[in-house]
Amino acid sequence: MLIGIPKESKKGETLVAATPKTVAQLEQLGYEVVVEKGAGTLAEQADSAFTEAGARIGTAKDAWGADIVVKVNAPTDAEIKKLNKGATIISMMAPARNPELVEKLQAAGVTALAMDAVPRISRAQSMDVLSSQANVAGYRAVVESAHEFGRMFTGQVTAAGKIPPARVFVVGAGVAGLAAIGAASSMGAIVRAFDVRPEVAEQVESMGAEFVNVDFEAEKSEDGYAKEMTAEQEAATASMYDEEARNADIVITTALIPGRPAPKLITADTVAQMKNGSVIVDMAAANGGNVEGTEKDKKVVTDNGVTILGYTDLAGRLAAQTSQLYGTNIVNLMKLVTPEKNGEIALDMDDVVQRGITVTKNGEGMWPPPPVQVSAAPKAEAVAPAPVAEPKPPMSAAKKVALTLLGALLFGALVAVSPQPLPQHFTVLMLAIVIGYYVIGNVAHALHTPLMSVTNAISGVVVVGAILQVAVDPHTAHSTLIRILATIAILVASINVFGGFAVTRRMLAMFSKGA
Repeated sequence: MLIGIPKESKKGETLVAATPKTVAQLEQLGYEVVVEKGAGTLAEQADSAFTEAGARIGTAKDAWGADIVVKVNAPTDAEIKKLNKGATIISMMAPARNPELVEKLQAAGVTALAMDAVPRISRAQSMDVLSSQANVAGYRAVVESAHEFGRMFTGQVTAAGKIPPARVFVVGAGVAGLAAIGAASSMGAIVRAFDVRPEVAEQVESMGAEFVNVDFEAEKSEDGYAKEMTAEQEAATASMYDEEARNADIVITTALIPGRPAPKLITADTVAQMKNGSVIVDMAAANGGNVEGTEKDKKVVTDNGVTILGYTDLAGRLAAQTSQLYGTNIVNLMKLVTPEKNGEIALDMDDVVQRGITVTKNGEGMWPPPPVQVSAAPKAEAVAPAPVAEPKPPMSAAKKVALTLLGALLFGALVAVSPQPLPQHFTVLMLAIVIGYYVIGNVAHALHTPLMSVTNAISGVVVVGAILQVAVDPHTAHSTLIRILATIAILVASINVFGGFAVTRRMLAMFSKGA
């Protein structure tokens, strides 16, 4: 089958649905590829590179006349008319918000697969264009805000004075939010973030930000997104949004509810109280925006000097990389629907991923798909706790005193009958054991590794002393026994020394940068 890659007709669109690298991967699946001339120019994908990858450069008619047409944006009415009956169109379509588009595709007698309808399950992550696009958009949102902010993110202390770090507040800790958090943190800003799903707090903190807590817990919906907040929850977060936004230099909002307009989180009154020079990047502008005053695809500067960016093409501002990610999502989908790698699509409606993205099939309406349960982990059955043995009662003080006295008596008796200089050496040994027990026993676990250096030094002294004893005069009494004990001491102490150095080396390797 022939795959056509047409030029995007949407005004200002820079992306293309394939790159030379993904074209080569599609051909390995048995497909032929035709790319409309100049389709990848704005994404820095030259026609010559497509040709070298094995694709054919053709006209718009060639691309739209293919068996399978792959593009980024939803097809327009004029483009739908260019499709052959029975053809397959693959693109982002937002079918839940565009019922008219679904009807037109159905009337055209085509099979339509919506890339932005991929179920949010683990097996489908490699095809999730929303995540791959949001990742780039979140990063770019920080870049755009830094440009408008016009000051450094990182704090510095210089001879000319102290420069405080920028304060960034991110609303939403999904893919876009986490990407924004990571970018802002890496640039040196103080980042705080909030999400109605408290379970993402650990992810936020792992990216270097501080999670803002509010006293409520939102439920997660079956599609992996947070549910719309109740009136009580909105009231609980309203004052937090107001306080955080006023204290921030940069606010990035990413909150979306699938199939509904974006919730208004930052009010006009809050914006009016923000600092002059502050920047807001409203990443939900395409769905109405999270901020009052956001205008889609525009830059708005308020009377108090706050800049609100409502750009919806953030991912497209890194066109080459985003096109590569989108093209890879397409390749992963084609691998799924081409199990035989023979260049023929074989849709399996029993597969939840393929069924979930199928809007129409040969003119038959397939939208909406049956719901997909994301949380598949069953509840663990209650297991009766194993019987726990009762702890032994602590040793009484009288018993401790009695044992101490007994030990002292035995030690005194041994010293009394032992020849010199054994009592002296034995006394030193016993004192070392007692002192070592109490010293090491009271050292925190975090200091055990530094303590290893001390034990290495002690073991080194033991090795030296044992070597001297190995060379004892053979005419000395018990010389054979001395040599045996010295050899054992050398062996045991050497194991401790070399083992300690090996462990230390492995730990130091964890902090060394790779070549």
